[in-house]
Amino acid sequence: MIDDDATVAQVVVAYLERAGVAAEHAGDGPAALAAAAARPPDVVVLDLMLPGVDGLEVCRRLRADRPDLPVLMLTARGEEEDRVLGLRTGADDYVVKPFSPRELVLRVQSLLRRARAVAPGVLEDGDLRLDPLAHRVTRAGAELQLTAREFDLLRWFLAHPGEVYDREALLRGVWGWEHGDRSTVTVHVRRLREKVEADPSRPTRLVTVFGVGYRWDAAR
Repeated sequence: MIDDDATVAQVVVAYLERAGVAAEHAGDGPAALAAAAARPPDVVVLDLMLPGVDGLEVCRRLRADRPDLPVLMLTARGEEEDRVLGLRTGADDYVVKPFSPRELVLRVQSLLRRARAVAPGVLEDGDLRLDPLAHRVTRAGAELQLTAREFDLLRWFLAHPGEVYDREALLRGVWGWEHGDRSTVTVHVRRLREKVEADPSRPTRLVTVFGVGYRWDAAR
């Protein structure tokens, strides 16, 4: 839990620990990076506005070492532009202050479950290969650096080729949310296309079905 507001941090840590999640607090960017290096976390709850090193830069540095580390951004900046910026930086989830501690705990637990989930069987499509046990994706033999949520999203589409899913269905199936910000899906689809498409501006794999949702077109 990385937040310079000690009161908020105390509340969040207490709720997480009551839910059975071991939690630690860092009050600024440098302390957070040092703590993560000393004891790698399973999930990071990260405030955007931090002294020393801001939350976006902390996210970038953490993801440089661990691209699949789940990150939930927690911030008072709720404008759509700020949410999209956080997601583009690599956040898997985004919660705006003021928030419900219980909802935050549920979202952290969802990230933990997905980070620890092991799906049987390798999924392949053309030159793409997704190995759930190794949590590894390759394209034409080269490993792709995907965030945890990008990995989950790709696994969902590879497991359901040819089927159309709207953003609400993807929030339920991939994020485990009954309600949420649909722009989260839009940003993750865009980021995933940048990694799996030959030309992200003209996708042939992860295509948009206008007015409906998204579909994975398997290689022929």
